[in-house]
Amino acid sequence: MHDFPWHRRAVLGAMAALGTQALPRFDAFAAVSDPFALGVASGDPAADGFVLWTRLVGPAGAPLPPRAVPVRFEVAEDEAFHRIVRTGTAIARPEAAHSVHVELGGLRPGRTYWYRFHSLSATSPVGRTKTVPANADRLRLAMTSCQHWELGWFRAYRDMIAAAPDLIVQVGDYIYEQAYPDQPKVRSFGAADPTDLDGYRARYALYRSDPDLREAHRLFPWLVTWDDHEVLNDYAALANREGLPPDVFAPRRAAAYQAYFEHMPIRPSLWRSRPAPRLFRGVDWGELASLSMLDTRQYRSAAACAKPYVARNVKLDHCAERLGAGRSMLGDVQEAWLADRLSRERRPWTLLAQGVFFAPLALDGTGDTFWADQWDGYPAGRDRLLDQMAQPSVNCPVVLSGDIHSFWVNDLRRGDAHRGIVGTEIVTSALAAQSPPQGRFGDVLTNNSHIRFSDVDHTGYVLLEMDRQRMTAQLRRIDAHRPDARASVLATVTQDSRAKGHPATVTP
Repeated sequence: MHDFPWHRRAVLGAMAALGTQALPRFDAFAAVSDPFALGVASGDPAADGFVLWTRLVGPAGAPLPPRAVPVRFEVAEDEAFHRIVRTGTAIARPEAAHSVHVELGGLRPGRTYWYRFHSLSATSPVGRTKTVPANADRLRLAMTSCQHWELGWFRAYRDMIAAAPDLIVQVGDYIYEQAYPDQPKVRSFGAADPTDLDGYRARYALYRSDPDLREAHRLFPWLVTWDDHEVLNDYAALANREGLPPDVFAPRRAAAYQAYFEHMPIRPSLWRSRPAPRLFRGVDWGELASLSMLDTRQYRSAAACAKPYVARNVKLDHCAERLGAGRSMLGDVQEAWLADRLSRERRPWTLLAQGVFFAPLALDGTGDTFWADQWDGYPAGRDRLLDQMAQPSVNCPVVLSGDIHSFWVNDLRRGDAHRGIVGTEIVTSALAAQSPPQGRFGDVLTNNSHIRFSDVDHTGYVLLEMDRQRMTAQLRRIDAHRPDARASVLATVTQDSRAKGHPATVTP
């Protein structure tokens, strides 16, 4: 299978540009006290603006002393900053780990901009971002998930950078809160699993010391949502695998949420001065595609067939409770918000980005054994969403998912497998994490006729490109254990926007 025509040449250039960069331990920053050592980032683009991010740190990435620090920013229409269009000063405060979020508007649609920060007698790297076009004929995005610091190199970002996407969409497990002692490591966390605000902040700072991840943030706008490892594996709302009561677990979750928002280029209007942080939101790419970022962790109904306060990804075998009509993965408020967006859809492509496997995944021939942590634990909520995706206003829906450390392409159907196809799900593998154990999903194709493709042996990411008539998605594999690895195409998915109800084509 061949790369996109533009991609093969660009890969070589990106590999060469990054190939000379050191691969530092976190304490490599100790040699130079650079307040911008964690880099810069942009995200949540709109037609008139975006969010700019940085976080000031001391030597070795340590927190700064507890005082407010002014940070000046500049936005320009050229990389040399001859045409500066925005300037201002933000205050980096210790209560937000000296992170800075600048939410800008009033800019021109469909334009590339460059930005930088100045503080503590230093200037940041120059970042590059773009606004959403008012009229778009094309969208190229990279989707990634599941990057475990200890279990793999983040070399996939070099391939991603070479692809020059308009957006990078991260659908969860940006960090991992836990180590896996039985898995081979390429590097070490160097610290215990985080359980408080300081611990989660340090884990994010460690991740931003990776040069490939930092460079991807510097060059492209990101859209992000979380899954479970940003807090604790398998948690659901306030239930958790350790069975901690809400009064004990809630402060830990709040600390993890705060650290997440402090380190992500997310609009501060979504989380500051709110009783609870909101992560679900939409970005519409001109008249070409709508993209809804969903939160599948914070609002879930209680785990089915589980003890109070307990949520674990266990097999549900003939669990009648999971079939309850009121069970929801998204919660009432988010469901209503998404239903309203879908009812007003008018674009050729409807993209739903979210954390966990969406389609049914029967684990045996009975058709009633499933993993609890996926949408299979909440089938009534899935049915409601499929009904909304099937309405006439939605032309060609595509669900973008992660979490499961493997590649999948699934037909989405309402009711039994003989009813018409509503849409397509594309699941990205882990960017850098362990593959699932053999047999974890049973005889996949025999037990699940709607599953078009499954690969549980490779890590990587998904690269999508769409115009008004066609979507092409590459499942790009890369060996995350090798520091010199390069990506290749595992399979290609194509979809015609004018053929609603027809399956995507998968070419291995």
